[in-house]
Amino acid sequence: MVQETHVSAANLIFPLFIIEGENQKTEVSSMPGIFRYSVDNLLREVESCMNLGLKSFDLFPNIDESLKDKMATESYREESLYLRAIREVKKEFPEACLITDVAMDPYSSDGHDGVVDNGEILNDETLEVLGKMALAHARAGADIIAPSDMMDGRVGYIRKTLDEHGYSGVSIMSYSAKYASAFYGPFRDALNSAPKFGDKKTYQMNPANQREALIEANLDEIEGADFLMVKPALPYLDVIKLLKDNTELPIAAYNVSGEYAMIKAAVQNGWLNEQRAITEVLTSIRRAGATAILTYHAKEVLLNKWL
Repeated sequence: MVQETHVSAANLIFPLFIIEGENQKTEVSSMPGIFRYSVDNLLREVESCMNLGLKSFDLFPNIDESLKDKMATESYREESLYLRAIREVKKEFPEACLITDVAMDPYSSDGHDGVVDNGEILNDETLEVLGKMALAHARAGADIIAPSDMMDGRVGYIRKTLDEHGYSGVSIMSYSAKYASAFYGPFRDALNSAPKFGDKKTYQMNPANQREALIEANLDEIEGADFLMVKPALPYLDVIKLLKDNTELPIAAYNVSGEYAMIKAAVQNGWLNEQRAITEVLTSIRRAGATAILTYHAKEVLLNKWL
């Protein structure tokens, strides 16, 4: 009666990793219980989740090195792994909410989120690539486009591109406050997408800054974002709360791979009660103000009826 914060399946988004091949299911070594799926097994996993009441999914591709180049052209090639996966999921499960990741790093031979020239990230040239990528995702059936690159002006560029091609109904979930965090390591392991040189501090946010997130979020809202994302979640609960208090847009938060791996490692060592730790984490993210939570715990909490 008096509990203030609740978490349900409707609040959860399940990130899923995709690989080439048939009947493939390989565990991510740094993320126990999380797997990379070939498209046929991806469909089985989505069906399993849908039967639990989990209906929102965010797809991430593991791309072979031979297909990567400086301009990430594989990201919008018609028969690419990612676009095939989007089409197949929406064909089999039209009622699923499919969120797609727009960023160059999984497809870039440099491993960065933008076009690289002599070690410098070229913001405006990157927008053209992101626009092509977002349009390809929309054509394949994506419901929500999630640009995670942190380039300036990309929300407005993508919104304009989608609208001009008749996809005004496709939403944008913008990674507005994406920090240059130490907690992304297992994700890069899952996708083999680590930067080939340097780091991402020139375009991701400084972990020491809070109010900068308001600037980024305000710009994204003006440019046409439908959701504002904070990533990671746990070290930035204050930022989630700050954005929640300063916008009418729904707030999403990414409970990232490093946060997941920490809990799993502690549980395996007998240091934490798994159910209590995971439900406390999800409740804290909701309490801070996130309506949607991208979390690798999404399926297990529903499968075990922990909510």
